[in-house]
Amino acid sequence: MFDIQEELKKLPDKPGVYLMKDETGSVIYVGKARVLKNRVRQYFQASAAHTPKVTAMVAKIKEFEYIVTDTELEALILECNLIKDKKPRYNILLKDDKSYPYIKITMNEEYPRIFMTRRVERDGARYFGPYSNVISVRETINLIKKVFPIRTCKRVLPRDIGKSRPCLNYHIGQCLGPCAGKVGVEEYGAVVRDICSFLDGKQDVIIARIEKQMQEAADKLEFERAAALRNKLTGLRHITQEQKVLSVAGMDQDIIGFSANSTDTCVQIFFIRGGKLLGREFYIIEGNGEAELQETASSFLKQFYGTAKIIPSEIIIAIDIEDKELVEDWLSSRRGTRVYVRVPRRGEKLHMVEMVAENARIELKRFSEKASHQDGVQEGLGEMAGLLGLGEIPCRIEAYDISNTGSSEIVASMVVFEDGKPAKKEYRRFRVRSTETQNDYASMQEVLYRRFRHAEAERQKESESRFSKLPDLIMLDGGLGHVNAVSQVFREIGVTIPLCGMVKDDRHRTRGLVLPEREIDLTSNLKVLRLVTSIQDEAHRFALDYNRKLRAKRYSRSILDEAEGIGPKRKKALLKHFGSVSRIKQAGVDDLEAVEGISRSLAESLYEFFRSIR
Repeated sequence: MFDIQEELKKLPDKPGVYLMKDETGSVIYVGKARVLKNRVRQYFQASAAHTPKVTAMVAKIKEFEYIVTDTELEALILECNLIKDKKPRYNILLKDDKSYPYIKITMNEEYPRIFMTRRVERDGARYFGPYSNVISVRETINLIKKVFPIRTCKRVLPRDIGKSRPCLNYHIGQCLGPCAGKVGVEEYGAVVRDICSFLDGKQDVIIARIEKQMQEAADKLEFERAAALRNKLTGLRHITQEQKVLSVAGMDQDIIGFSANSTDTCVQIFFIRGGKLLGREFYIIEGNGEAELQETASSFLKQFYGTAKIIPSEIIIAIDIEDKELVEDWLSSRRGTRVYVRVPRRGEKLHMVEMVAENARIELKRFSEKASHQDGVQEGLGEMAGLLGLGEIPCRIEAYDISNTGSSEIVASMVVFEDGKPAKKEYRRFRVRSTETQNDYASMQEVLYRRFRHAEAERQKESESRFSKLPDLIMLDGGLGHVNAVSQVFREIGVTIPLCGMVKDDRHRTRGLVLPEREIDLTSNLKVLRLVTSIQDEAHRFALDYNRKLRAKRYSRSILDEAEGIGPKRKKALLKHFGSVSRIKQAGVDDLEAVEGISRSLAESLYEFFRSIR
């Protein structure tokens, strides 16, 4: 039998990779370590501050094994390969492993061709991309063919020169006809070099040259040639307009931005080639929210570039990762030249990262809305009902939260979800009266007591009003103490509605539900976790909004309102002139009189008013 504590003592003081296994022997997590002994032991230390995800994983570990490597870089490469092979459930896994389309120009041939491919090989050809989709690649190639007459056929040249007549592309001006010996290698090569320069982002140089040639042709009265060059310019400008310029540096870059909520993360990547945006892609990583962003960023880089065909010289990322230098060394070894991972703090690159992150936010919002569609919500409600031991799905859920600023503005929210969706017309809010000090338990008791006393009063009057509808489930923003406190009130007033608490982890993320007799961990049940998180967040938002509103109302009053003869107009004039109430207090009579609308007598009265309240 595998004894974890004994095996921990045998761990070597060397770099390597460790594999965590469950009771069936399946690998559930793969990680790398600079020092295996230190890293693996951390998982089993009671004092370690683990995320809920890691805590859930550790509970399932029944054994582990490790592989020692000579360097940490070797450990990183092995980790990437093992994750790809084993697909452990607790590692971040990219579901989309598709190959991106590229434009290929066969520079290894005497008369190069241009076409689309998904395979990038070390064959001497030039590859441009990746592009976001096949349609954009085909459109770009078609436009290039109209502007630059390059062949697209599969004939083997110069072996097949003269063996057949030139095809239709030659006759419509989209090929120079090398298959029929109509063009020499040098002239054809000049066209190919222009295409490569164009795809490298050097459009302005080519456009300027063609404009000059067009003007020269017009000056010589060669109008047909000038018209042909004009059409070429039009096509080039059309392609250029399709590509958004993102970097004046003209570099090859990947820009990576993140957006996360409590449960999920969206990673958005923009592919910049020659300073222009050629494509973009996004990935939704479920179950890894904002608290694990650094881990998500590191894992994404390793998985994405572990299979990427082309690695740019610069990767701009929004989040600093722990092993950035090591990842740079690994990427450099894969590319063959130096690769830099940048985390910008200011300037153009920071602006680009923020733009990509905004796109990630939009995609995450779309995913969240899709995940919250009625089918998913109903599934979440059904699973939550089973976890809580309810006889049926709760159609109406009421959730409560307390918000306060110490001893003032103690308020509570009551939000309502019907069939898993917010019913905002049913929301209610309360000002707590029974306590003037921060006491969440007493505040929650008062609010639930008042809520059901209102319901009883409306029932006796036989009227349907603000509290007449009763919930199928009550959820409190709080733990076991809140549940016990409200349960006591329910026993006193005879309420038998199911009750549970919604608890958060030390990073303020929803982690589970609390019943009087047990706690239910939701970190591995995404449908229920998303539903409970949305309910808890909405209860918190509504309570906080009410608290802010009351505070704003209190602080909007000024001591000037108590001064005789000072109305809204004069108050505004005084504040505009002096900038603050404290400076008005320090002002002399002459200074006060200098304000528009303040007479000498009023200035003296205001001066004496401030002296009297010191």
